[in-house]
Amino acid sequence: MRLLTLPAPESTTPPTERARALVFEDPRSQQLLQRVKQVASTDAVVLISGETGTGKEILARHVHVHELGARRARPFIAVSCGALSPSLAEAELFGHEPQICPRGRGLFEDAEGGTLYLDEVGDLPLGAQARLLRVLQERAQERDAVRVGARRAAPVDVRVIAATSVPLESVAAVGKFREDLLARLSGAPVAVPPLRERPGDILPLARYFVGLHARRLGSAPCGLASSAVERLLAHAWPGNIRELEQVIRQALLVCRAGRVTRDDLRLTALQPKAPAPASAQPTVDGLIAALETTIAALYESGIPGVHERVEEVVIRAVYRRCERNLGQTASRLGVSRDLVRARLLPSGELAAPPTSEPPAPLSRRAGEVRGAVRERLDVPS
Repeated sequence: MRLLTLPAPESTTPPTERARALVFEDPRSQQLLQRVKQVASTDAVVLISGETGTGKEILARHVHVHELGARRARPFIAVSCGALSPSLAEAELFGHEPQICPRGRGLFEDAEGGTLYLDEVGDLPLGAQARLLRVLQERAQERDAVRVGARRAAPVDVRVIAATSVPLESVAAVGKFREDLLARLSGAPVAVPPLRERPGDILPLARYFVGLHARRLGSAPCGLASSAVERLLAHAWPGNIRELEQVIRQALLVCRAGRVTRDDLRLTALQPKAPAPASAQPTVDGLIAALETTIAALYESGIPGVHERVEEVVIRAVYRRCERNLGQTASRLGVSRDLVRARLLPSGELAAPPTSEPPAPLSRRAGEVRGAVRERLDVPS
């Protein structure tokens, strides 16, 4: 049995997850292990996704100590992003100048040369997200980070592994997570299947937890009755490995004659959460935030003519929404039909009219369109 476990309780970096073991007996788990080996041999930013209790931190620590990794002898710092105070998150992560607080070191500096594990990264405040994005971008070039209150950057050499139990795409859609940060974190994604989708791991994990907690309770060796085995395999495990460990620990307290039966298992009646419906509509604020993030990413990419391309997309989208009606498009945007036509003609969205008259200069028409769209959207020039 291939088994990974979290550090012993006396570890100086306690785990943020209570589930302490992960096995790779099931074929899907073996595929997962191969994926982890691939990303462990690189220094890329890793995003581990999976339901709560699936063992994401165990995988993160395995990436850190992998025999092909260069950071195994350096610190592994685990932090729960949801536990960070919104007002202090940036200082906690990136440090701050002594005039703000005597202890100026942040978690990035504590993890120097090693790995920083950001559990539930979707809970990170937006301000800290912006600073994290800057660090990851600079890390790919100069590996610099800026303390809160400082004017100059300091070099950092830290591998970032993030984890989430919710789809970050849905969080970004409502404006709670930066899309550019999501793109930066998704360089080496690792998806952890829930326990119910890898049933070959259930019994090996159960037997491991039986032995582990029997020793801790000081009881004699204990086994699983066939009735208990059947019930364990039939359960949906909405709490995944964490729930399985809790069930086994409770069963050992009530079982008799050194054998766990089905009646000793206290299983929850809860069912796994259904995935969020794809038809859920994001809020207006979320759409605006996503648009702002996208435009910022376009500017940073260095693509020429960003202004013109964005304006063209706005007019083309409204034109198609209005079933390619020029009058309705102009009315929705608050501009003239001529301005709409002038912008759609160069893109090929609108066929050129059969006329011998030369069209007005394109530069003048494009300038008029830009001004009209900015005025309609209330965007400063």
